[in-house]
Amino acid sequence: MEELDLRGVICPYNFVKTKLKLESLESGDQLRVLLDEGEPIRNVPQSITNEGHQILKQEKVDHYYRVVIQKVSV
Repeated sequence: MEELDLRGVICPYNFVKTKLKLESLESGDQLRVLLDEGEPIRNVPQSITNEGHQILKQEKVDHYYRVVIQKVSV
């Protein structure tokens, strides 16, 4: 599973970077994304779901969140 550390990256760049990384993966692959509290964790998972991908796990770790996304062919 690949990991994308987006802590410190502001919206909407964290969503754009997540989307671009997902485009490079195969359908069914998983991507672990690290996001800050606040706007990033509120917006990125919702935007990824709107793109048709699946959020498998979302958990708080210290002062950030770990989100596991599964790419779905759209």
